[in-house]
Amino acid sequence: MRQCPRSGFAGRLRLYLALSRTPHGLLDMTTPVLAAVLYLGGFPSLGTTVVGLLTAFAGYTAVYALNDLVDLRVDREKFRQGQLAGGGADLDALLVRHPMAQGLLSLRQGLLWVAGWSLVAVTGAYLLNPVCVLIFAVGCLLEAVYCLMLRFSQLRVLVSGVVKTLGAVAAVFAVDPRPQASLLGGLFLFLFFWEIGGQNIPNDWSDLESDSCQGACTLPVRLGAGRAAVLIAVFLSLAVAESVIVFGLSPAGFTFGWLLAVGALGWLLLLMPAIALLRSPTADGAMRLFNRASYFPALLLVMVLARLLA
Repeated sequence: MRQCPRSGFAGRLRLYLALSRTPHGLLDMTTPVLAAVLYLGGFPSLGTTVVGLLTAFAGYTAVYALNDLVDLRVDREKFRQGQLAGGGADLDALLVRHPMAQGLLSLRQGLLWVAGWSLVAVTGAYLLNPVCVLIFAVGCLLEAVYCLMLRFSQLRVLVSGVVKTLGAVAAVFAVDPRPQASLLGGLFLFLFFWEIGGQNIPNDWSDLESDSCQGACTLPVRLGAGRAAVLIAVFLSLAVAESVIVFGLSPAGFTFGWLLAVGALGWLLLLMPAIALLRSPTADGAMRLFNRASYFPALLLVMVLARLLA
């Protein structure tokens, strides 16, 4: 059943923002900011900050909408079969779930939205560092590959992990054309583990029933709920450990107390819901974990800002 957002400019804008899952995208935007300030141990210049924030918003807006463009046929089929509700309890469905698949936006409108924000992202990326243009292009290509692998391989989860790290990688190259390998690698691994354990597998779990009917190759479909919960716990344990290591490597000079705070935040937002999911592997539990894990980078950024401004 279609959702009917309010008409007029506000209603149309809501549909476009829903196409890009903007509430979740804004949380994800904190990952490149976190990466930049952690890597520098301080703040970039004002010009780099302004251009970087606009570029990050444009990039995440384009890539999230690209996901719905590539998955349009699959999402339409799920709606026709009643396998997707119009809304949902997860962050990705706070506005309208898959507005193109519901017929609330046309394919042409979606294409123009993606193209417009991609142009902004490419322009900003070039101003920051031409390498960032290549990173954005690779991210778009991998996002399309990820969607197209839906019925072919559960290894698509690894592609998703790489895509989610690329914003942070681009942010590091924006502030240092020749970044330090150890810190850049640590940031990559931290976000890679967090994305797989805290975002991708739990989100696929919420679509377990519809994905099974569609013949999708996701880890929850292939492995079942119990083993998927084990993988989530493993990846999130690695994410928490790596986040502490990254904070320890940062030139910001985090003391032992700050590192304990990072670990404690990881325990509250990632490991506690993962343990609960191991004890009771349900779709509702997976979605609660997804929602809580989504705030982890943003709250880490708050901690970094508190340290730098203290």
